[in-house]
Amino acid sequence: MDAAEALLEIAALLERERASRYRAKAFRQAAAVVASLPPEILDDATLLKAQKGIGDSTFAVIRQAQQGQVPDYLIELRGEVEPERRSALRARLKGDLHSHTDWSDGTTPIEAMVAAARALGHEYVAITDHSPRLKVARGLSVERLREQIPLVRAQSGAGLTVLAGIEVDILEDGALDQTDEMLDALDIVVASVHSKLRMDSAPMTRRMLAAVADPRVNVLGHCTGRLVEGSRGTRPRSEFDARAVFAACAENGVAVEINSRPERQDPPDDLIAIALQEGCLFSIDSDAHAPGQLSLIDHGAERAEAAGVPAERIVTTWGLERLRAWARG
Repeated sequence: MDAAEALLEIAALLERERASRYRAKAFRQAAAVVASLPPEILDDATLLKAQKGIGDSTFAVIRQAQQGQVPDYLIELRGEVEPERRSALRARLKGDLHSHTDWSDGTTPIEAMVAAARALGHEYVAITDHSPRLKVARGLSVERLREQIPLVRAQSGAGLTVLAGIEVDILEDGALDQTDEMLDALDIVVASVHSKLRMDSAPMTRRMLAAVADPRVNVLGHCTGRLVEGSRGTRPRSEFDARAVFAACAENGVAVEINSRPERQDPPDDLIAIALQEGCLFSIDSDAHAPGQLSLIDHGAERAEAAGVPAERIVTTWGLERLRAWARG
């Protein structure tokens, strides 16, 4: 077995189960080191182990792969990490409109996220790093976003179109945390609430209504902000007039995101039902912060199927040209 491929598969499995980002990153770093080393170092165990970026765990994986074995740790993870489930709806998904790179709070460069999207067979993927207000996530200033856009689009090719996007914060007054000029320059705008999540229902409703009325917004991201499991603990959902917000989404052609991260399960089932009644479009997105998390859209597909969301109302089942036409409004 190729040692670098074994290390990358381990990293992807760790990412899919949302393990510590540092563990997954260590295996990705080791894979990069292995790929760069000449044979005389790779074949010498002492020299190999002395390389920066090779630790005890990654060294053991490399040596077992070099000896023609499937590494023990990879076998263990293959048995423990739930594989992607390809439901009928999952098979119809053509892309993902919400993903992050190390330009904000993701773990890997743009290139690694794009390679993973291509391996999944996506037709398109949007890179949507955070906006400047979210300093803990290294949100992108105007200058950094302007620099990123051409780098993102340059990754298109081999059957995959890479869309330049943003996950823009919805500020307390409903304004968007980026300039109109930069939002106009993007292919996809996901708008999400990340602050003051416990705001009273009436002002939260006004805040969200103002955001989805902005003609630049394409997707309302993880609308309640809740957490139901995982290392960050749990968090109750934000309170707002869901019927009013979703009616506004339907009126403005804004898709309600079905966020695929298992720790979010956002929107809750009762809100998906309201969004369906109000005639909303939906977008099944991974909200991936690492390459192995792009496959989490299978969870979103299962939730959408269980809720009875018709595939034709899910924009991420659409082909690229139809998606672009919708996004341009």
